[in-house]
Order: sequence, then C-alpha cells, then structure tokens
Amino acid sequence: MSSITPQILLRAYAAGIFPMAESAEDNALYWVEPEERGIIPLDGLKVSHSLRKSVRRRLFEVKVDHDFAGVIAACAAKTPERRSTWINARIKSLYTQLHSLGCCHSIECWQEGQLVGGLYGVRIGAVFFGESMFSRATDASKVALVHLVARLNYGGFKLLDAQFVNPHLERLGATTLPRAQYHKVMEPLLERPADFHAFAADNNPETVLRFAMPSRLA
Repeated sequence: MSSITPQILLRAYAAGIFPMAESAEDNALYWVEPEERGIIPLDGLKVSHSLRKSVRRRLFEVKVDHDFAGVIAACAAKTPERRSTWINARIKSLYTQLHSLGCCHSIECWQEGQLVGGLYGVRIGAVFFGESMFSRATDASKVALVHLVARLNYGGFKLLDAQFVNPHLERLGATTLPRAQYHKVMEPLLERPADFHAFAADNNPETVLRFAMPSRLA
C-alpha cells in the first residue's frame, strides 16, 4: 500500500474502508471493507445488571482524550488472551496524527492512577468509527463503551461503527448491516453535525446510563 496520510485515511473512512495490518510486526497495511459491517445501535446497547452496577459504583475514573497514546499502545499490546494484534507502528502513527487533528478520540478508564481500560475511534460528522478496545480490569472496556454511547447520544451522533462483530460485542448489542445498506445509512451522516465534547457528565452514573440506554429505563 502506498503512503497513507491522515487526510487519505479520513477519505477512506468516508468511503467505508479502513486499514489493518496482518500483525504488529508487519509494516504493510491493507484496506478492508467488510461485506457485513458491524454496528452497535445507539438505541440498542445491552447493559447487563452487573454492568450497570459497575457504572453506578464508579469503579473507574472515566477520562476523555487524556492519554490517547496509552490507549492505542494498550490496544496494540499482546496479552495471554490475544497472542497477535493488527495494530502496527504505522497504524499507531496515523491515528495519533488524527488525534492531534481532533478527529480521533479515546475514552479511558482509570483506577488508582493507572490506565486500566479504554477504547479509541475516529469521528466524522455524526458517525463514530470504533477501532479497538482493551481491558486490564473487570468491566473496564465495557464501562468505557457505556460512557462512549452516552456521549454519542448526547452529542447527536447517529451511528457507531464497530467494523466486525465478535461474541463479546454481540452480547453488548452489536449487529451487522450488509455493505450496501451500511453505505445508505452511513454516507448521509458524514455531513451531519454532532458534538463529541458536549457531554460533561462522566462523573454522574445515572446520567451516563440514561443516555447510554435511551430506549430503556436505567
């Protein structure tokens, strides 16, 4: 793949494609456009009773864009459960540049001064393209997702792209759209205004749950 700039990367997302690497050690990138696109409906996040308790107990201090480099590094790290990763040095560099441009964000869970979970993704218009998440403490990545969905709903976002669906995301409400249908939903939202920074209630669990679960009673 030829040289990719942050601007090319944003155009790729707008066209429904995104880059991946075969492994962290492989410097090559390739474009991906799934036939079935994973999404998490912003009115359909499944928050279990135990996860609601984790949110309400405020087990984590949730921060936004406080340590983006730490989040993407943790997402790229190998673990006993994840022997390989698709996040290589080029991807870390590209998304860090997007973060500097204000187009890529992290939601972070902190505990006793340590970053223990989080996620990151790209924002264009009223679409948030989720990239990766990690967890070093029970429910940390799930709590980050709950806070992300609350923030997106509050800020007027209409689509949370999850790229692919795995059993973990499926339990949280993720589903798929055929490629053509995904484009019909996604493309008109790219020019629609939305405010990622409008939400200011990460320290209020009831407000977080209310906006993370707008179609249900929290």
